[in-house]
Amino acid sequence: MGPPRATEPGLGAEPRQITMFTNFPFFPQQAAVQAGQVDGVYFFLVAVTAFFSLLIATLVVIFAIKYRRRHANEVGVAIHGSLALELMWTIIPLGIVMVMFTWGAKVFFGLYRAPAGAMEVYVVGKQWMWKIQHADGQREINELHVPLGRPVKLIMGSEDVIHSFYIPAFRVKADVIPGRYNTLWFEATKPGRYHLFCAEYCGTRHSGMIGSVVVMEPAEYQAWLSGGGASDSPVAAGQKLFTSLACVTCHLQGAQGRGPVLTNLVGSKVELQSGGSVVADEAYIRESIVNPQAKVVAGFQPIMPTFQGLVTEEQLLQLISYVRSLSQQPAAPPAGGTVPGSTQNQAPAAVR
Repeated sequence: MGPPRATEPGLGAEPRQITMFTNFPFFPQQAAVQAGQVDGVYFFLVAVTAFFSLLIATLVVIFAIKYRRRHANEVGVAIHGSLALELMWTIIPLGIVMVMFTWGAKVFFGLYRAPAGAMEVYVVGKQWMWKIQHADGQREINELHVPLGRPVKLIMGSEDVIHSFYIPAFRVKADVIPGRYNTLWFEATKPGRYHLFCAEYCGTRHSGMIGSVVVMEPAEYQAWLSGGGASDSPVAAGQKLFTSLACVTCHLQGAQGRGPVLTNLVGSKVELQSGGSVVADEAYIRESIVNPQAKVVAGFQPIMPTFQGLVTEEQLLQLISYVRSLSQQPAAPPAGGTVPGSTQNQAPAAVR
């Protein structure tokens, strides 16, 4: 008799084999509302590719056998073509690729347009970690706790190089690029812990830039929020920075300041001294802080100093959060409680 086979207590060998097999799924599980949509497009592309690959390979073999040269002096019959055949193999592929384009575009726009009232979380990529801050000030490193069944919008920036925020189970991924902001949203449908990766090579320890997304029931999430030692919220921290950097001396509530009024200008069109205009958003506000001479507001002098190198990327996010809060729209309360600081996907006008 050989050594006994390893089995689970009270079970035979077969259940252990099944369990081991399911630990290596061919695809990550679907754990967000976007996952099924992305997989649908993907499987359609795979099915079309497999069908035409098999069809073409089969026809190549059939034609090679049927129309092969049977003796050395045989000359093939000239073929002048068929208009119907040419139209068929032009119109059918065109229809198929248009289905791919339309379906893929619909999914793409759905992936990158966060619903109104989504819970906002700030993310900063840094070699080699993810720094995360919730709207109430709760901070995390390489871990993101979110409530089940509520849209979550990530506002992301990088302190150094290009990173890529990737959650396979949610089928969402977005580059995090220095000098600009990107957003990403998802709505988790299953509680649990899911892998978080950086999907862009960012240096020697890129492979260690990993983490987890923890999806919790709404009540459990609220208990987690209240149980931690939360620091200042991004809005509160941004307000302190706004004061300490002496921004309040120019951007007054009235119209007498040396800088534009920031209140109630969320998403508005800003007329520029150069004659053009721009719609204020996160990227514009960031540029106004680090490069104030790039787009000077009409009617104001280019006197604002640059804060490039004086504030970190995380502090820039806090300043943007505060400026946006000056025109904050009321957001829908989350299930199981409220999360302060949630705003629409908009930003106020110039900060100089």
